[in-house]
Amino acid sequence: MPQTPTRQHPPAAPARRLRPLWLVAAIVAAGALVQLGTAGQAAGVQPAQAGGRGQALYQQSCASCHGQQGQGTQRGPSLVGVGAASADFYLSTGRMPITEEQRTPGRGTPAFGRSDIDALVAYVASLGAGPAVPAVDPAAGRLAEGERLYQENCAACHSATGTGGALTSGQVAPSLGQATPVQVAEAIRVGPGAMPRFASQALNDPQVDSIAAYVGRLRHGGNRGGWDLGRIGPVTEGLVAWVVGLGVVLLVVRRLGREVS
Repeated sequence: MPQTPTRQHPPAAPARRLRPLWLVAAIVAAGALVQLGTAGQAAGVQPAQAGGRGQALYQQSCASCHGQQGQGTQRGPSLVGVGAASADFYLSTGRMPITEEQRTPGRGTPAFGRSDIDALVAYVASLGAGPAVPAVDPAAGRLAEGERLYQENCAACHSATGTGGALTSGQVAPSLGQATPVQVAEAIRVGPGAMPRFASQALNDPQVDSIAAYVGRLRHGGNRGGWDLGRIGPVTEGLVAWVVGLGVVLLVVRRLGREVS
């Protein structure tokens, strides 16, 4: 009788060898997912903490005028959509917060340290989309272009020397003597007080760099004409010239009078 062929089964050893490899791969993948989840949670901690700190500071120092949600009140304007640039400008220059209502708050000592200002800026920025704090680089600017742009757009109010000046309706353009490059760029983009706002279509970022460089030159460029007289302007220079000139004339007349007598 013919023998019935027996069915050959493949050896199971290779499959058994692969099982540990699949198990290791699964464990590694699970560990990677856990690490990613932990990293995601850690990354979300800092914004939450900054938001909590900023919100607490806001409720303590700003909400009484600007509203609990930044919506504004009769004592202060809305902060929804003003952006980080506006908040950083007013806080870093000490113009906010204020204890009494003022039409155009002047520069003063900041009420908060840098970390608290950053927290407040982050919270105000979260109230609505607005201009971010500009990244300004005065070293990349061109002094000649900065001087031209400053004379065309800024000197009429802030004076040719950056010392500020009186405007209409009792308002005053502040001195730029203490303005940092970031604050100069923020003021250009935000337009605080009576100052017009310059969008990037009017002054692009390289031009802002040039203006910031020129303002820095006004601050630290020395006094090539001699005594700066506070850089108040030609009125003071004329007054000093008259006082000194008349003084010299009086001394000469007195000397001549003594010689004659």
